[in-house]
Amino acid sequence: MEVKELVNDGLTIRLSFHFVKDDYADSRKKVLNRFRRSADIRGFRKGMAPMGLIEKLYGGQALVESINELISNSLNNYIEEHKLTVIGEPLPVEDAETKNDFDGGEEFDFTFDIALAPKFDLTVSADDHIPYYNIPVNDKEKEEYKKQLYKQYSRLENCDEVKDGDFVVADMVQGDRKVDASYIAMNVLHEEAKALFLGKKAGDELDVDVVKTFPNEADRAAMLRVKKEELEGMEPVWHLTVKEIKNYVDAVPGKELYDALFGPDKVHDEAEFDKAVTERMTEEFRQESDYRFMLDAREYLMNKADIKVSEDFLKRWLYQVNEGKFSKEDIDKDFPMFIKDFKWQTVEGRIMSDNKLEVTKDDINAEALKLARYQFAMYGLSNVPEEHLKGYAANILADDKQGRRIAEKAQENVVLNFVRKTVTLDNKEISSADLRKMNQ
Repeated sequence: MEVKELVNDGLTIRLSFHFVKDDYADSRKKVLNRFRRSADIRGFRKGMAPMGLIEKLYGGQALVESINELISNSLNNYIEEHKLTVIGEPLPVEDAETKNDFDGGEEFDFTFDIALAPKFDLTVSADDHIPYYNIPVNDKEKEEYKKQLYKQYSRLENCDEVKDGDFVVADMVQGDRKVDASYIAMNVLHEEAKALFLGKKAGDELDVDVVKTFPNEADRAAMLRVKKEELEGMEPVWHLTVKEIKNYVDAVPGKELYDALFGPDKVHDEAEFDKAVTERMTEEFRQESDYRFMLDAREYLMNKADIKVSEDFLKRWLYQVNEGKFSKEDIDKDFPMFIKDFKWQTVEGRIMSDNKLEVTKDDINAEALKLARYQFAMYGLSNVPEEHLKGYAANILADDKQGRRIAEKAQENVVLNFVRKTVTLDNKEISSADLRKMNQ
């Protein structure tokens, strides 16, 4: 066997392998013996067929299998002997094997590219400066925040007559068909349709062409409580009777709202409400500031590390490892995001190892609990009992895909917390609107 290093640019190594018969003969013989032991050929007892027949039936397959084993062992030995840290798997060079004759040849040549893990220096110290943006809570934003809370916790109440933005609850009849208590939202109707309802009161009746009034088929089917395909051939005119008129009314400061927002008996009056709102806004602003810090810290550290990798190799590797799931064009399109994530994970791993950082079970559980709390909050449930949150978090972690993501996020948090404590933070004051623009 002859191994030659054709290229070594510090990012990739191109190796050529030349194999002769003596390199693979013993391995090929063992493969043929294995085939013979398991061969069930008519006219011969199992495992007793002549080797000449086995050679004729399975010789080519045995050659390919033994050559593949030889290639794998040769690559692994080369990597171990030269103490290489590599990215992905070695890749065959396209068209390099076309000259090999597996039908009658005895000597074979193969060429492989190996991508080397990047070598770089990275220290994190107080000499590093990264900005941290602080958002003060001002009175104007606080009042706007309160208005949003009032709307978020608004409720439907009955009205005397239909106005723009109201909901009409109507019974609908067409011959033998009847739909009780169908909701019609004024704010989704076009102006001509809206004019049919404005000013109407409970008990008023009218005939409505539902095709003209509700041109969107999905909305019309939902209102009539039928499937979309059932709309075809249906007579368009229905007789409507207005049963109720409702509108959302903003919540007002008081015990009901305080308990819904902050839990029973946590807030008792306007002053405590103002303080609790300030604390909640401060926490939300802190999360936005931390997100900005994460982006800035990642960018700063990646630029400082100045990682060099063979992007051509990585694109080839991604195409091969995904086994045709993505075209080369798809990989080119998404590659900038991939390479950025790859470089950050490389930096993150170096900071973890150099500073002997560890991700604990508590770190992972805390991240899962944070995600659980956020998901409940998305549905307006901000006071879910802790035991329910912990149970939900445990279910999230039980899912392999979500569990891996949470573990990765927990590791990133450990690294960023270390960075934040170690570097010099250049504190800057900024408005919430300006920071949100930066974070978009």
